[in-house]
Amino acid sequence: MQSLEFLDWVVIGLYFLLLLGVAWWVIRQKTKNTEDYFLAGRNIGWFVVGASIFASNIGSEHVVGLAGAGAGDRMPMLIYELHAWLVLMLGWVFLPFYARSGVFTMPEFLEKRFNSTARWFLSIFSLAAYVLTKVSVTIYAGGIVISTLLDIPFMTGAIATVVLTGIYTVLGGMRAVVYTETIQTIVLVVGAGLLTIMGLSAVGGWAGIREAVGPEYLNMWRPPSDPDFPWPSLVISSTIVGVWYWCTDQYIVQRALTARNITEGRRGTIFGGLLKLLPIFLFLIPGIVALVLKQQGKLAWETPDQAFPSLLTNILPAGLRGLVAAGLLAALMSSLASVFNSCSTLFTLDIYKKLNPLTPEKKLLRIGRIATTIVVGLGVLWVPIIQRIADGVLYEYLQSVQSYIAPPITAIFLLGIFYSRINSKGALATLFSGLVIALVRLALEINLPYLDPNGLMYAFGAMNFLTFSAYFFLYCVITSVVVSLLSERPSAVQLEGLTFATTSESDRKANRASYNMWDIIVSVIIVIIVIGVMITFDGT
Repeated sequence: MQSLEFLDWVVIGLYFLLLLGVAWWVIRQKTKNTEDYFLAGRNIGWFVVGASIFASNIGSEHVVGLAGAGAGDRMPMLIYELHAWLVLMLGWVFLPFYARSGVFTMPEFLEKRFNSTARWFLSIFSLAAYVLTKVSVTIYAGGIVISTLLDIPFMTGAIATVVLTGIYTVLGGMRAVVYTETIQTIVLVVGAGLLTIMGLSAVGGWAGIREAVGPEYLNMWRPPSDPDFPWPSLVISSTIVGVWYWCTDQYIVQRALTARNITEGRRGTIFGGLLKLLPIFLFLIPGIVALVLKQQGKLAWETPDQAFPSLLTNILPAGLRGLVAAGLLAALMSSLASVFNSCSTLFTLDIYKKLNPLTPEKKLLRIGRIATTIVVGLGVLWVPIIQRIADGVLYEYLQSVQSYIAPPITAIFLLGIFYSRINSKGALATLFSGLVIALVRLALEINLPYLDPNGLMYAFGAMNFLTFSAYFFLYCVITSVVVSLLSERPSAVQLEGLTFATTSESDRKANRASYNMWDIIVSVIIVIIVIGVMITFDGT
């Protein structure tokens, strides 16, 4: 494996100077209040919103994990990268309700639609979910990247990057996050794009890949009887997770809420959806290229998650290696910056301020910074658990855990907006029982080797995670509807403007005026491309 040369370090150094320069410029702009710190003053344009959405999503866990899926015969996982249409759903369906309600956070929206208990639940649940699926995964993936590039212990490099990212995130707030993420998006797309082009050239293009691995390897659609990725469960579960992640999770939605109006926010999600099409070409295909080169004896890696950094260090010349390495570091830092700011927002506004409503603005900012530090520490502690579950394919771990987290929240948000009869009792019954079921499933999965293979607990813990998620979502919908129908109707205050049925004609008219024909055309093109990729990866 080739090491980085002087020219590579020059490129990486220039990237960090640019990043820190922008961060310093933002930090020098005085933060006036919590809206300015957590939502960048709600004054961001569509380009920065879209780039921030993309950079927040595409962290090092995608760079490492998606390439690992391509190198490790996990092609069905590609469906999670075809969620560009769900990014569009955020802008077209959900954002108008969020923007009209004037909320800072998703738990705050649940309080307006249901009650304060629902807000408390989602606040605490989201912070725990960030530890399980974002902070720890990002640190773990970053450790793999940095240890491969620099030949050092992976925790050493990852924690160093965590500290650097934390400094500008804590000092500059959301404005520092979104502007630095715009730079990181450009660096990541250019760097990984060059690696894809040169990688394809090294194996004889797409035709060379198909010949080397066979068309069946490239098939993302497995039969319903497949033990790992039955396609009906894959489609249902991935959609459930996608709605939760893209349309209801503070981590992503906060980017759209920074927009100066609904028009800019929606166009930001359209641009974000367009960028979301890129990971297939930027990360999945390089993973397959790395597999082909390994089969040819030109590349060596031990686990699929090492495929991308191994390809990077061997196939690119000096200088370009540094550019792509900077892109990988950008992915790690953008993910960490996003989750840092989201954790800070959730804890400060949904928990601490709720308990202490008269707290001065300056103290709220300080409390958020302390909470961020604690969440990062918990993420570091969770990393060894990931190593037990992921088994070398990080992306699959990420999607499996999200499949346990998403169903209750997805059910509540969808029903809450589309079905005005759902009340707070139905929502809480779903959220609390869903939490118990998710924790039981996760605990059984972790301890599966110690369970009786013929027992009921083993069967529950060993059930395919995609099939489990589909049935879990059905349970959540039924629970929410039945409990709501058996109790009183929600009050008019809980419904006004927060559901489709209770949206006023003036709000509908304002929403129709917030987009034009070009917004519709680009959205349709994105959906067509998604369908085209699904057809391409059908094993024929």
